[in-house]
Formats: sequence, C-alpha cells, structure tokens
Amino acid sequence: MAETGSLQDTGDRYEMVEDGQTVYADYRRQGERLYIDYVFSPVPLRGTGASGRLMAAVAADARAKGLSITPICGYAAAWLRRSPEFRDLVG
Repeated sequence: MAETGSLQDTGDRYEMVEDGQTVYADYRRQGERLYIDYVFSPVPLRGTGASGRLMAAVAADARAKGLSITPICGYAAAWLRRSPEFRDLVG
C-alpha cells in the first residue's frame, strides 16, 4: 500500500507525495473561488486512486477555507460530480 503524504500548498499548486512521486493540482484563487486548472498524476500512480486522494484533500481544504471550486480540468470536474460529499463546493 502506498504511503500517503500530507497536502502541501505552494500558493499556486497543491501537492501530495505518494511512493516518492508527486501528484499535484495547479490552481488559481480569485476571491472566495478556487479554479482548478490541471490535475497530474505520474504514470506509476495512475489507477491507484492517488489523484482522487489529492482531490479529496484539496476539496476538504477549500471547504475549511470557505471557498467554492470551479474545475477547469476535466478530471477535477468529473471527480467533483462523482463526489456527493464535495459536490456542493462547485460554483
């Protein structure tokens, strides 16, 4: 099982390290809205749920900060549509 790291926010990218590989989501923040432009997972982590764990952490962070999310990335949009817990953040 992969070791899951904690969410790191660089100011324009959320990152998590799993099995020595970095999964990330590039974003822009405008006011109370978080635009997720791109989500990336290295090939060895694809299909392991790493991007989903990243999105869950990003969405939880957005909720804690009172932000809504506008997904530009197709993966982020699909993930949010499939996630009843965080679907209300989409705006």
